[in-house]
Amino acid sequence: MRFGVNTWVWVSPLTADELKRLAPLVKGMGFDWIEVPLESLSDLDHKAGAKIIADQGLGVSTCAAMGPDRDLVHPDPAIQANGMDYIRGCIDATQALGGTNLVGPIYSAVGRVWQQTAEERAKDVDTLVKNLRSLSEYAGDRGVVLGIEPLNRFETSFINLSTQVVEVVDRVAHPSCRIMLDTFHMNIEEKSLGAAIRAAGPRLCHLHACENDRGAPGSGNVTWNEVAAALRDIGYDGPVVIESFTNKVKSIARAAAIWRPFEASQDALAQNGVNFLKKLLAA
Repeated sequence: MRFGVNTWVWVSPLTADELKRLAPLVKGMGFDWIEVPLESLSDLDHKAGAKIIADQGLGVSTCAAMGPDRDLVHPDPAIQANGMDYIRGCIDATQALGGTNLVGPIYSAVGRVWQQTAEERAKDVDTLVKNLRSLSEYAGDRGVVLGIEPLNRFETSFINLSTQVVEVVDRVAHPSCRIMLDTFHMNIEEKSLGAAIRAAGPRLCHLHACENDRGAPGSGNVTWNEVAAALRDIGYDGPVVIESFTNKVKSIARAAAIWRPFEASQDALAQNGVNFLKKLLAA
């Protein structure tokens, strides 16, 4: 496994200057992976970012930020089209950065919730499958894999469970469309974190290892031994990435409902988290 951290732990947005500061810090903490948020495709020169990351010997993944005007199942065709353009841009950015995995809730805007009948949901799933199939073909041509992430009920009403994302990914039926799971969201929605991981099985390409309060993994009530056993059972050997946020960056703090610090410092959150995860998931 590769152990990583998302730069949202410290900053938003991520610029080249911030990446120059953070990449050696991340490496020095014992991580071998860094995750780059793509809030805007213009925040970071991606080729320059690739060199900064490669110079530290780090692996890299990216995560999409789905906002109100980026939505693959929105009833407004213009918003759908903008969402498709944004994800294609994210795929290009991932390739330029030297990464493979582009992960996140690649379906609808975070925070958009809407009630659906069974028929309405089926129609939205049909739309998503069609759009993800097109994006997967684009990604596959560029050596990129999409990791589709379920979110908790407060952030979406559409895909909350591992079994729901399995249905979508199996219908897309493309090797560049796989699954990302996040223990923060799973801890809210799943009856069993282990069962959710086993349901994803070989489709799982990425894991966000996050505590129930977004603090350092190992400091809360996530059933980590159950997570570790399930990852071993499915033979998972992909990235394990800590995703948390700083309350100092107001835009992302509001979106993620981060109102207070979770550890003595953001550095402590990352360091304590990676120490715990390496011990937990040691071969």
